[in-house]
Amino acid sequence: MNIAVFDSGIGGMTVLQQIRKLMPNEDFLYYADTAHIPYGEKPKNELKTYIFEAVDFLVARDIKALVVACNTATSAAIEDLRKNYPIPIIGIEPAVKPAVIESEPEKKKVLVMATRLTLKEEKYHRLVERIDTHDIVDPLPMPKLVEFAEAFDFNPDDIVPYLQKQLQPFDLNQYGTVVLGCTHFPIFKDIIEQQFPKETHVIDGSLGTAQNLKRTLEKLHQIGGGSGKITFFKSGVAVKDEETLALYDQLLEKLNAIL
Repeated sequence: MNIAVFDSGIGGMTVLQQIRKLMPNEDFLYYADTAHIPYGEKPKNELKTYIFEAVDFLVARDIKALVVACNTATSAAIEDLRKNYPIPIIGIEPAVKPAVIESEPEKKKVLVMATRLTLKEEKYHRLVERIDTHDIVDPLPMPKLVEFAEAFDFNPDDIVPYLQKQLQPFDLNQYGTVVLGCTHFPIFKDIIEQQFPKETHVIDGSLGTAQNLKRTLEKLHQIGGGSGKITFFKSGVAVKDEETLALYDQLLEKLNAIL
C-alpha cells in the first residue's frame, strides 16, 4: 500500500523528501492540485471542494495514510478530512511552537512566512495565542514564493529582490527564528537564510510531519513494504511526461541537499 502526499503544487515535495529520508522502504502517490493553485489566495469553501476531490481520488487508490503536505489545506480542512476518512491523516502547521521556545529566552522575535489564508485562519491564530505569551510572533505573507516555485524559478537574481522588498519594513536583527509556514518555501531556504544575520535560525514543519507519520505507521505495524517508488499526479491525471518527471527528480535532489 502507498503513502499519499498531497499539496496544491510542488511544495509538498519538501515534506515528501523528509519522509523518504526517514522511511526509504515505502511507495508513494504524490498529488499536486495544479489546476487550482494557488491555494493561499482562494476562499476557504472553494478550497475545501478542491481538497475533498483530491482526497477522494487518493483514497480510492487503497492508500495506508495521507499526508496533507500543505499548511493552507491543513488549516482549511484537516478536521473535516479526519471525520470523513478512516485512514491516518497527517497534517502540517507552521513550526511556531519550537520557534518561540528557541527565540524567547534570547529575547528575540519570530517571523512567520506563510500564505495569506494560513495567516488568516483560526487554526493559526489559536496556535499563536496558545504559545506566543510575550507577543514576539510577527506574520509575513509571501505569496510570490509559491509562484516562483511552481515556475521552477530558483534563480537568486529573481528571488532576492522580492525577499528584500518584503523584508524591508522589518529590523532583521530582532529575529531569532524564521518559520517557513508554507511547504513551497523551504525550496528557497538557502536564499532566505542569506537575508538574515548568521545567528538567525530558519525552520519549517516538514521534518516534524515526517516523524509524526512514521510514529503513526509504527503503531499500526504498517511500516515498509515498498521500494521508494513515487507515482505523480497533477489534479487527478498521472504525470508521464519525461521532461516534467526529470524536473521533479532534480527538485528532489536539490531538496536532499538543503533540507
